Amino acid sequence: MKSLRVRLFGILLLATGLIWLSAVAWIYLGSKREVEQVLDNRLQEAARMVSSLVGAVGGTASDGTPRTFPAPTAYERQLSCQIWSLDGRMVARSSGAPERRLTDAPAGFSEREVDGETWRVFTVEDSEKGVRVLVGDRLSLRERLVTDLIMGLLTPALLVVPLLGMLIWVSLGRGLRPLRLMARNLAARDADDMSAIDAGQAPTEVRPLADALNGLFLKVEAARRHEREVTAFAAHELRTPLAGLKTQAQVAMAATDPEVAKAALRQILAAVDRTTRLVRQLLDAARLDAEETRPLTLIDVGALVAEAVEGMRVPAEIRTVVDPELHGYTMRADPESLRLAVRNLHENAVQHMQAGLVEWAPRPGGEGIVVRDEGPGIPEEELLHVTKRFFRGRHKSATGSGLGLAIAEMASRRSGLSLRLHNRSDRQGLEAEILRG
Repeated sequence: MKSLRVRLFGILLLATGLIWLSAVAWIYLGSKREVEQVLDNRLQEAARMVSSLVGAVGGTASDGTPRTFPAPTAYERQLSCQIWSLDGRMVARSSGAPERRLTDAPAGFSEREVDGETWRVFTVEDSEKGVRVLVGDRLSLRERLVTDLIMGLLTPALLVVPLLGMLIWVSLGRGLRPLRLMARNLAARDADDMSAIDAGQAPTEVRPLADALNGLFLKVEAARRHEREVTAFAAHELRTPLAGLKTQAQVAMAATDPEVAKAALRQILAAVDRTTRLVRQLLDAARLDAEETRPLTLIDVGALVAEAVEGMRVPAEIRTVVDPELHGYTMRADPESLRLAVRNLHENAVQHMQAGLVEWAPRPGGEGIVVRDEGPGIPEEELLHVTKRFFRGRHKSATGSGLGLAIAEMASRRSGLSLRLHNRSDRQGLEAEILRG
């Protein structure tokens, strides 16, 4: 059932029906109990009344046959009366009473089946007059009376049910009107309209939906803005090296001096390397954004560090040292994400050094790993911002793209790890730590 209105209508109608049926059952049981009590009281009153009249009516007829007399008018259709002598002879009976004895029970209430009918009988025994008065009514008549009472209640209810259903249907339509209005407004929007929905007048039940949609619009707008920024940045960053490539290619083609041509070709190679690194980082960042989180496994961090160190060409003035304790050192992480984090941290350290030492080592106590360089470090006020994409701070003229530390931070987070950056206390340089979560 896809329609919310139909679903709510069915639920409300079913709930109303169940409540109504429960009420009918309760009324039936209560009415039956009350009716039985009233009819039992009537049996007692009728029996005592007949007993008091026995002397006036007389006993048997002159020929010895039992006298038959009409029951009192109020009871002639439901009550039957028999008068028996204490020695077992029928003295008299009402016109509707059977010829068989209604009950053999002593004084009081009893039930007995006579001629296929079950009777409820009240017996009054008068030893002074020598008679026993039996007054009874059929249980089927009692059931019919209760049934007639319930039907009298149900008949108006059955006539009201269609009207009630119509009122529920109309009320649901009015109650769901804010949802239809919201859907109509959303359908009329332009594709690039991410303005918030006005939830001020919305009902309390609809407001969470409006708030969720507004939150979604904010996320979509942020993603689109980020996409535009990435596109603009990539276009700007690629335009510069491509223009340089063209210029250096023209210089190499026009040069008559072999040394000038070689210098131009070296510049072309450097520009190609920078462009390749930028494109790779853009792809890495996009992949981290798009991929779903994968299960974490135990990884040999030493092997990942060795792979990153061996896979990168560095100037002769820069040395890389990997602490022997890092070999066999394991961490639980996503292999691809941790590989990206290690590679970008290593590239970042090398890119910002003219000469010196890059050192990889485990953190004391097995907290994680650390890479230390001897570069210029990062101003303290910029440490909180350098993991944002395209942030380069005072190094805007450097060869970096502002993506390396951002990728390292994203990749660490995907593995349940954290990246912490701080300047070295023993000398100039930066320490980057990948710590267990």
